[in-house]
Amino acid sequence: MTSTSPTRTAADAPTDAAGLMDGAALARRMTDRTARRAAELTRRTGTAPCLATVLVGEDPASVTYVRMKQNRCAKAGIDSRKVALPAATTTGELVATLRGLSEDPAVHGILLQHPVGPHIDERAAFEAIAPEKDVDGVTMRSFAAMGFGLPGFVSCTPGGILRLLDAYEVELAGRRAVVVGRSPILGRPAGMLLLARDATVTYCHSRTVDLSAHLREADIVVAAVGRPEFIRGEDIKPGAVVLDAGYNPGNVGDVDFAGARARARLITPVPGGVGPMTIALLLEQTVDAAEAQLGAGAPVSG
Repeated sequence: MTSTSPTRTAADAPTDAAGLMDGAALARRMTDRTARRAAELTRRTGTAPCLATVLVGEDPASVTYVRMKQNRCAKAGIDSRKVALPAATTTGELVATLRGLSEDPAVHGILLQHPVGPHIDERAAFEAIAPEKDVDGVTMRSFAAMGFGLPGFVSCTPGGILRLLDAYEVELAGRRAVVVGRSPILGRPAGMLLLARDATVTYCHSRTVDLSAHLREADIVVAAVGRPEFIRGEDIKPGAVVLDAGYNPGNVGDVDFAGARARARLITPVPGGVGPMTIALLLEQTVDAAEAQLGAGAPVSG
């Protein structure tokens, strides 16, 4: 399993000098390393890492995301198993499916594509994933590990954000970070990971009174509220670092990109910023999980 404290290497050093945080380029470098590790693991054990993806229904965006993750798995030398369930699947049926995958020794990581539909108890479904296979960092045990700074799987989007901050050598200790969003797999763990790195963290959300006042004091802004251009460029503190984890129809993030870029020191584009990092970390943690389950020792460096 990975540590909740991301690691930066010289190979991760950014090449963009225009204030954009190039998540796509960093994700490619991460995935190249993951592919080398997967190949070495397969050579040593005769078993390739395997990620099972579970999709409930046929939501077009979810179908696209799952297909993208399967394609990235193939490029990284990771086997993928797609489990497609009908939209009418009950909580009990989904839980049974996830428990079955958790007990399958041929599966090393499990991803439940979310959202799963309002009729399903999503938390119950997440908790059916064995902790050692929770490579998306969605279970309560993974959240506790992030909160207490213990080894474990991090939620992939927040973990990807930390990797970006490290790659661009953004100082976190003592800095004021504002996380706009409070979902249990994005906003909340993002704040926990920043707090673990000695940032001073404020959580805000769609009902925060005078959000602008909080944003104008923030050295680091994480936008994860799920509303297009919810954060206005004029509210960004000059010189701040902005990470936009939103993805809305029309390739629009949660931040007014043009307005924020005029004031920020660094900012992630949408697409091409946080999104690729999410998948790259998912693949990396799948190989971490496979190594742990197969007793395969230290990963390949580089």
